[in-house]
Amino acid sequence: MNHWVHLCIDMQRIFAEDTPWHVPWMSRVSGEIIELSERYPERTIFTRFITPERANDMPGMWKAYYQKWHEMTRAELATELLDIVPGLAHLVPPARIFDKLTYSPWTSGHLHQQLHAEGVDTVVITGGETDVCVLAAAIGGIELGYKVIVLKDAVCSGADETHDAAIELLSGRFSAQVDISKTADFIAQLRS
Repeated sequence: MNHWVHLCIDMQRIFAEDTPWHVPWMSRVSGEIIELSERYPERTIFTRFITPERANDMPGMWKAYYQKWHEMTRAELATELLDIVPGLAHLVPPARIFDKLTYSPWTSGHLHQQLHAEGVDTVVITGGETDVCVLAAAIGGIELGYKVIVLKDAVCSGADETHDAAIELLSGRFSAQVDISKTADFIAQLRS
């Protein structure tokens, strides 16, 4: 498998630290994410979920979303919390950062253009949250024709039930386009 990238979703301080969006078990999957990222930093893209300056800067229901979560807008939030967690940030470069304003990294079209130009046909997904941004990244990748590999021991959520449901959805309904694997198995497959 030569034409793959590791798409690491939103491993940011805003989710790792004590904020209203804290994902308690992000730390449990960090080891696997660090393992893959350190082995293949040149193939790793860290997405960052970037909040708007103010709720009124966003369209439609995103405006209402940030009115609810106003303390997470850049006008009120310490902006360094949007950074990649320290355990991964040192890998940039050669790892890259891709900023997004929505759950999906595909919405703007820029990521797809970049990967298409590089000949990428497979995205390996890690990060958080399984039932929100990871799911959006996986579905978007499917829609664009990528083979999607989700590393189930390297994705996390704040809710076990919806994490499990998202993994079941991806492995069941999308089994022709998505592989669910463990990080060690994926790395072993690359070596063989």
